[in-house]
Amino acid sequence: MSDTIEPKSDTVAAYPLLAAAAGERPARRPVWFMRQAGRSLPEYRKVREGIGMLQSCFRPDLVCEITLQPVRRHRTDAAILFSDIVVPLKAAGIDLDIVSGIGPVVEQPVRDAAAVAALPALDAQQVEPVAEAVRMLRGELADGVALIGFAGAPFTLASYLVEGGPSRNHERTKALMYSDPQTWHTLLGSLADTAITFLTAQVEAGAQAFQLFDSWAGVLSLADYREYVQPHSARVFAAMKELSPATPAFHFGVGTGELLGAMGDAGADVVGVDWRVPLDEAARRVGPGKALQGNLDPATLMASWDTVEAQVRRVCAEADAALAAGAGGHVFNLGHGVLPSTDPGVLTRVVDLVHSL
Repeated sequence: MSDTIEPKSDTVAAYPLLAAAAGERPARRPVWFMRQAGRSLPEYRKVREGIGMLQSCFRPDLVCEITLQPVRRHRTDAAILFSDIVVPLKAAGIDLDIVSGIGPVVEQPVRDAAAVAALPALDAQQVEPVAEAVRMLRGELADGVALIGFAGAPFTLASYLVEGGPSRNHERTKALMYSDPQTWHTLLGSLADTAITFLTAQVEAGAQAFQLFDSWAGVLSLADYREYVQPHSARVFAAMKELSPATPAFHFGVGTGELLGAMGDAGADVVGVDWRVPLDEAARRVGPGKALQGNLDPATLMASWDTVEAQVRRVCAEADAALAAGAGGHVFNLGHGVLPSTDPGVLTRVVDLVHSL
């Protein structure tokens, strides 16, 4: 890490990402990548060697180092806190682990009212190591590089708890949702509380923006999303807006093209868009005033540089059309996370290209 701390400015204009999220036009288009601190970086693999994923997330020094790695290498406009969406569940005392090649695995799935009632509440002290990492990062990050915190949205956290791990069809999740709405809403209410506590700890420690990841919301119809999910995500956004009105709220899910308007309605300032919907069309679905984030297909980065450059320029052109149509701002990102086999050098070239446009 750096031995010196650069002077910091708290003004939105000093941070391109915060400016774009606020509907302003920064001097350069901000860019960061989901999973930018991860398996595509050799320095990440080296520092994590022999250390479990969840163990890493509770070590402030390690969280700080891993969060900074892609900012040093790629010169992105934001650092996303290195963590995982199940960290607050683990911190609260739920028996789960992240299994290599599988993902989060829950020892005792939550599938009835009794199991929901037995879920432990999260206390801020249980995620103090995360808050400490945020404070360390604010001291290390250069002026102009915003720190993004994050949490899993209630639906996505519920899907892991109910299924017991990752799922292709989310059949147990939907079965509970449809057959026992009362238990379902109690579960999501509890998980909304968890997300609020986790995000509050990060924002109070210095996170300048946050993203609510509803990774699996795309498996739902619009009607089901509005009835069973949106009210709980909306409560998270409302609580955070009350806590810190100036902190931009990002919202993202995969395969959520039909849900973009509803996800914006939940209270986000910035709606993340995957690669399936062009940004100008996304702007129409979301409506005027909201900023957009996205949306280069991560697989594109495996192609030749000429192809990557053409696709980056296309995304930026579609974003400019979205801005002309009333979108509040644009943050360049991928339409999902960086794939592990991505050449880090390509990511660096993408950042340079976006900044040059």
